[in-house]
Amino acid sequence: MDQDFLIQEHKQIESQKAARQFLNQKQRKPLWREYLETAVIAVVAALLLRLFVVSAYRVNSGSMADSLLEGDYIFVNKLAYEYGGKTPQLGDIIVFKYPNNPDKDFIKRVVALPGQTVQIADKVMYVDGQVAPVPEGTKFTDQKVLPGDLSFRDNFGPFTIPSGEYFVLGDNRDDSRDSRFWGTVPSANILGKAVFVYWSWQPDKDVPGWGFPYVIDAIQWIGYGLYNFPSHTRWDRIGTAL
Repeated sequence: MDQDFLIQEHKQIESQKAARQFLNQKQRKPLWREYLETAVIAVVAALLLRLFVVSAYRVNSGSMADSLLEGDYIFVNKLAYEYGGKTPQLGDIIVFKYPNNPDKDFIKRVVALPGQTVQIADKVMYVDGQVAPVPEGTKFTDQKVLPGDLSFRDNFGPFTIPSGEYFVLGDNRDDSRDSRFWGTVPSANILGKAVFVYWSWQPDKDVPGWGFPYVIDAIQWIGYGLYNFPSHTRWDRIGTAL
């Protein structure tokens, strides 16, 4: 009797194990499907980050040298001024839509805030009558001082900044088109605050062209990139905080 009971209990246990294995096999997804779902989640997460949190930009001019160099690739925090009443502060490097052509994105440094009065006299900048600090990385490349009736580059103002707008300059003060020439930046045009350089590539005039039918150009690009990657990457700039 005891032996029959043990045999019956053993059969019951084996039956339960078989049922569990069957359910596990039935519920287990194919490996390709798991990879596909993971890839889809990663792509969606990246798109959401790109749309709402951070954007990547390439610096296409030397107007912000030496803080930013042509060929720098930067991350921009799109939420920096979105919540908690946060607004751009003096010294922030911002990306914004160019007021005269919103299809173009510019990058400059905030040097004066709404309500402040700006004046530049012989290259020296004054804010509310006080000499403004010169941000690290700012440079002057032309010793000549241009009179105000010839150019606003070295002599400008005084000018009081309207409410909700910002006065921006390039750190390369003698080679930058900025608020001295085309006016202030409305807060509605600001896209975000530059955070850091995530990659930097030394510009090269010998870079291959790109045109139809693209196949040959694509091969040339791949070869060019593989060959020049170590020497043209500015390794010392990667991770530079802004």
